[in-house]
Amino acid sequence: MADRAQYLLGLDAGNTVIKAVIFDTNGRLCALQAFDGRSLTPRPGVVERDLDELWSNARQAIRGCIDKAGVDARQIAAIGCAGHGNGLYLLDEDGGPLLGIQSLDTRAAALAREISAENGDRLHGTCLQKPWPSQTPTLLSWVKEAAPEIYARAGTAMLCKDFITFKLTGERVSDISDMSGCGFLRLPDAAYDDDLLEAYGLSDAKPMLPRLVGPTDIAGTVDARAAAETGLAEGTPVIGGFFDVVASAIGSGVVAAGEASIIAGTWSINQVFSSAPVVNPSVFMVSAFGPERFVNIESSATSAANLEWYVRTFLERGGHHDDPFGYCNALVGSLEPAADDPLFHPFLYGSGEEAAFRAGFYGLAGWHGEAHLLRAIFEGVVFEHRRHIEVLKEAGVTFERAALAGGGARSQHWPQMFADCLGIPVTIAEASETGALGAAIGAGVAAGIFADYEAGISAMTRPKSSFDPDLRLKSHYDRRYRLYRSLNESLKGFWAGLQDAGRGSA
Repeated sequence: MADRAQYLLGLDAGNTVIKAVIFDTNGRLCALQAFDGRSLTPRPGVVERDLDELWSNARQAIRGCIDKAGVDARQIAAIGCAGHGNGLYLLDEDGGPLLGIQSLDTRAAALAREISAENGDRLHGTCLQKPWPSQTPTLLSWVKEAAPEIYARAGTAMLCKDFITFKLTGERVSDISDMSGCGFLRLPDAAYDDDLLEAYGLSDAKPMLPRLVGPTDIAGTVDARAAAETGLAEGTPVIGGFFDVVASAIGSGVVAAGEASIIAGTWSINQVFSSAPVVNPSVFMVSAFGPERFVNIESSATSAANLEWYVRTFLERGGHHDDPFGYCNALVGSLEPAADDPLFHPFLYGSGEEAAFRAGFYGLAGWHGEAHLLRAIFEGVVFEHRRHIEVLKEAGVTFERAALAGGGARSQHWPQMFADCLGIPVTIAEASETGALGAAIGAGVAAGIFADYEAGISAMTRPKSSFDPDLRLKSHYDRRYRLYRSLNESLKGFWAGLQDAGRGSA
């Protein structure tokens, strides 16, 4: 293969969509294939997926991507997979799928509060994270308590991308970025810990934990069965992979201490890299992805998923628009921002402050139209990103610019709104599939194509555009943000009462 071109395959497994992307070693996207899966919501707060469907979509995406690229599968030097963090993916002892819970699930909200009240400080002192509803160990504790028959059959508890790696290689592994990001590891050394498990009420769960590897370690190789199903070459190395927010930052060109990455996707991800973890109970989580490589993260399910909900619920009914997201961007661009525009809280899936928070439009008047509603959604998403960033800054994290990725980065208007509201320059990477690209860069490090992340980023990433803040609009957004936060405080009692009513206790 020395005289043949080499390629890298990056997989990006989100809460619904699985993407397979082949890159050359200069970062050029050669082919992409994606499949959209279904989320199952049988009752309020429950968001699951069929794991057989996930693998079916993954293998079809891989095969389709190889076919589109027109490359010999033997030219793929290595494979990297990134996947949504947290949630819970359970296999039985024989490797059969038991349960797939996504990171939008809130069934364990009451249990998260209970564990946090009893052991929150203890847990934070070990893993730099407190329990929250979609957190993997909290969900596993919920299964133990509420579904003991499933817990008794569980063989391995893993994350989304680990399931794909298992189906490719037969290896039950997870990497330190995902496992630290879900609160299962002692930090800063990124290791399993018996006391940590005991604090979650999971002292008996250690046999369920997968073998731990680094993101760029070779987790295994493509086995004969997976090769037959995907079109990959048997024996192709598969790395440990990444928590997708880390992969997306790398694919955006961000990896060094002091650099910041914002991801406006299903989740609002706001993260700053450092050589040592930030130890502050206000910061949502810390993820470790190598020696002296940490990401300090503030996040919640409050970002572009709100726009996707609007599009799916209102615009795609009956196929009213060929390009619904383009339609939304055009409407947002048709308005000049006004001081009395309506406000929107982007809490369709809860909030980082409290799972009981709900979404809503406020301050609507008869002269407002659909464009005002959409601009309020765009602005509310930016405001919640700003709230997260202020938490990081109050914890002592500093940065002067940020790379923006995710679906929101593809908008003609959102990047400028981020720059104006945050008051910092915002850069958009040339690559649109930053998660898959970050995973591919990791695969290139593992294959020896790149000496380290920095070399891979230098070879495979480039900036596309940059947005400088408009100081006039910064003042406008400052005023609006204060209104947004004040309204948030005023509604806390209402949201709590609504949650109690939903439980039948009002």
